[in-house]
Amino acid sequence: MKKGLIYLIYLLFEFPIVMFSQTPVLEDDPIAAMLDSLYNKKILESFFHKGNFNKNNKFHFAPDSVPRYEDYVYETRLAKLNVQSPFDLVYNLHVKGYIELYTIKKRELLSRLIALSHLYYPLFEQVLDKYNLPLELKHLAVIESALNPNARSRAGAQGLWQFMYPTGKLFGLKVTSFVDERCDPYKSTVAAAEYLRYLYGIFKDWQMVLAAYNAGPGAISKAIRRSGGKTTYWEIRPYLPRETQGYVPAFIAANYVMNYYAEHNIVPAVPKKTYFELDTIVIKDAMTFEQISQLLDVPVEEIAYFNPQYRKNIIPEGGYTLTLPKDKIALFLSNEEEIYAFVQSQKKNPLLVEQLNTQEEKIVHKVRRGENLKTIAKKYGVTVQDLKTWNFIGRRGIRPGKQLIIYRPVKSTTNQVVAEKTVEVKKSIRDSVEKKSIDKQEVNEIYHIVKKGETIYSIAKKYNVSVKELAGWNNISVQHKAIIGEKLVIKRVN
Repeated sequence: MKKGLIYLIYLLFEFPIVMFSQTPVLEDDPIAAMLDSLYNKKILESFFHKGNFNKNNKFHFAPDSVPRYEDYVYETRLAKLNVQSPFDLVYNLHVKGYIELYTIKKRELLSRLIALSHLYYPLFEQVLDKYNLPLELKHLAVIESALNPNARSRAGAQGLWQFMYPTGKLFGLKVTSFVDERCDPYKSTVAAAEYLRYLYGIFKDWQMVLAAYNAGPGAISKAIRRSGGKTTYWEIRPYLPRETQGYVPAFIAANYVMNYYAEHNIVPAVPKKTYFELDTIVIKDAMTFEQISQLLDVPVEEIAYFNPQYRKNIIPEGGYTLTLPKDKIALFLSNEEEIYAFVQSQKKNPLLVEQLNTQEEKIVHKVRRGENLKTIAKKYGVTVQDLKTWNFIGRRGIRPGKQLIIYRPVKSTTNQVVAEKTVEVKKSIRDSVEKKSIDKQEVNEIYHIVKKGETIYSIAKKYNVSVKELAGWNNISVQHKAIIGEKLVIKRVN
């Protein structure tokens, strides 16, 4: 009996890698949950093409092959990435668990994730470079949200960079009944860059910064004290919350899979639009996605996909932006007067005035004894989710005395007009927009080389087009000063 026990103990200590070759990712792991959120994002199915297997199969895998590698292969590949990285991209069993999550268990979702990176990574790199931060931080959004701008954690964090309400507010992100800037790709990325720079100023170590981004700087300081003053992530890891213990390994794994997906026979989905095919303009008046859809012939789902910060499919007043494919933005600019006239006409329609009214009042409600989120939401005509979005509400819920911020639309007193008249105006405006729309199959492009003495006005007059059209085709302002030798596009309909 004793010999058998001694032999079992010998096996456990002599062959630990055999006995524990993998560190499984837990079923309720938040990073796995964020990946799964891409399953439910139906809109992605219409925005991705299936990747070309033969074109991407440079390692000559069979279509159904799921490659697996020895530990030394992962270690060697990460070592190559580590040479040019300020992060300590080490390999261990914790990292391996997340690599296998992406490359074996969630292969289809990794394909989608790579496609989304073509939309968001150029933006991330541009902002990170501006703040002089490591570009590898773009992979942080992979583990935070799986690049889903509408992702919401169980704790209430929102957006690509998963800001909680108080932290988002601290870094200038507004959350109202119409807009949640935590979901705004550009503004949230700027806020994330500022927060990461702030954390690096405290800890001076990028892995500690990653841990602090997840758990908060207070939790890291507490773990340092409990560890006896240790100052590296792997030393304080046992004293961190369970989620944060998996956070840095997941980040290292994200660096790996976003560089070595081809070696795992992952064929990226192909996005129909990338970052460089989009453009953004400032909207001068409140308008609905439905109006934009009707006038520019863009599905409402596509408008929402490129503008995830708007909570009710309405762009409110106040200088907010609209992002769409470049050809649709050009169409908007060339028909700007008619579009705004149409919006103004609909503001007088009693059927739409309440929807288009984007004025709101901010209320501070002090929770009384016996109240809960459901009763408070009903009192103010909002949803429980609204209350959670506007306020930091932890797992314990609310207690008497807590102050809640509530946004409620202000009732409009706009005079009513006959709905049929609005329909008539809408048809007239849309006919104008459609008449000015450019069908790519019926347009010839010619180029004009600016000569001495020519102006934008004289060139437009020469080709019998408007200055606004000429400016729109060339992405210049109507006040642009023509330069001798400059090449301008002129579009003519056959």
